[in-house]
Amino acid sequence: MTHNEQWQPEAVLLHSNDLHSRLEEAARMATYIDDQRRIHGSGRVLAVDCGDHMDRMRVETEGSGGLVNVELLNAAGYEAATLGNNEGLTFTAEALTDAYRGHARFAVLAANMTERDSGLLPDWILPQTVIAKGGLKIGLIGVTARFNDFYKLLGWNVLDPMPVVEREVAQLRAKADVVVVLSHLGLPTDRRMAEEIAGIDLILGGHTHHLLEEPLLIGGTTVCAAGKHGERLGRVEIGRDPVSGRPLLRASCVSVADCAPHPEAAAIIGGYLEAGVRALSRTVVRLERELPADAERESPLASLLAAGLKRWTGAQIGIVNAGQLLGGLFPGGVTEGLLHALCPSPINPCRLTLRGRDIRLALEQSLLPEYTGMEIRGFGFRGLVLGTLAVDGLDIHWDEGQPEESKIVSIQVAADGQPLQDEEEYEVGTIDMFTFGIGYLSLQQGKNVRYYLPEFLRDVLAAELQNSEAVAESFRPRWHRAR
Repeated sequence: MTHNEQWQPEAVLLHSNDLHSRLEEAARMATYIDDQRRIHGSGRVLAVDCGDHMDRMRVETEGSGGLVNVELLNAAGYEAATLGNNEGLTFTAEALTDAYRGHARFAVLAANMTERDSGLLPDWILPQTVIAKGGLKIGLIGVTARFNDFYKLLGWNVLDPMPVVEREVAQLRAKADVVVVLSHLGLPTDRRMAEEIAGIDLILGGHTHHLLEEPLLIGGTTVCAAGKHGERLGRVEIGRDPVSGRPLLRASCVSVADCAPHPEAAAIIGGYLEAGVRALSRTVVRLERELPADAERESPLASLLAAGLKRWTGAQIGIVNAGQLLGGLFPGGVTEGLLHALCPSPINPCRLTLRGRDIRLALEQSLLPEYTGMEIRGFGFRGLVLGTLAVDGLDIHWDEGQPEESKIVSIQVAADGQPLQDEEEYEVGTIDMFTFGIGYLSLQQGKNVRYYLPEFLRDVLAAELQNSEAVAESFRPRWHRAR
């Protein structure tokens, strides 16, 4: 219940979500959290995180297996955190165990994230915890988004969060003054949770990057969220009605832009940057010639990645958007760090069955500037623009003078030398992003989808770069323009 009248809080709860390894913002948050502890006393301030603190696009996170994020949470005195999909789906279960079990000085809460084989939570994950702050016992439950098609490939089974939360709330109500859900489920599910599950006082949300500068009050539940990328920190003052004993909540979001980075956090980031650069310094291959990349037109490095997807998945055709690559490669040594910089997205290969007509439409669209220049945000994509489509296993002839979506004159399938048939089905090696309906929408129409985890596109590219025949073949045109 939220009240506007003046009252003194017994506790201050600070919450972050979806930092995505904006580590400098984490350092600014640490300063604000430290200031609040000086003002209110550490016994009255509780800091929690609602998931997606990690993002492997950062060298510090990639090179440390997420340890830099755990150490930043430790140093800022966080006492609980839940797991987001950027933790659970971009690291193996073994890497997560190494990062959290051995290093986290806070409770890791994920009540619906069980081991696939045992059906139980691992020993480093708790479903709930109770933390005393001021005169209050604050009960915390953590839940994460259910992407089971992906999670099962990494050894997890993520349960429907609704019955799990209902069960945990029933257990917590008897021993906590305030029941809080750390949710990495997204705002629509947070709303539903507030509407359907009795006994939740406060939901702190993440995943969909929603910013609630004023909290939502749904029944007796207050719903809060602090946006994304550490731009703001959520703040909830918690008191208690002297008559009913029910919690009083006053919620807001505060900008940390004016906070200086905390010195301890800055030192952690600097140390892990150096360590990350060293960890990613291994040379994958030495190139004899340049492999250019271009988001707007066919280029060898993008063709090589398409060929790698075709080979990795055992498909007839490989298709990938050229915007996955942020640059090309020059002659000389290619390190893991360079591949990480050029292909930072935590995007996985996949194989699916597509009709010829859906392939054809996507290829036609990839000739249009509104597609090649389309800006994409989220869904694993850490590039800038969608880019054209790079292919392997096809030879495409097109005429620039023809109308939009009718420029392609012919498409030949290399595997059998036959024309691509609109109603026939083809096995295509591509990327998980397309199955989410992002960019080239017709590629979402595939069936028999198989995802490949924990491999990322940069792993596929690394393997293909070590194949000298594939590198030479990447210079062969797949797209042929009529003159």
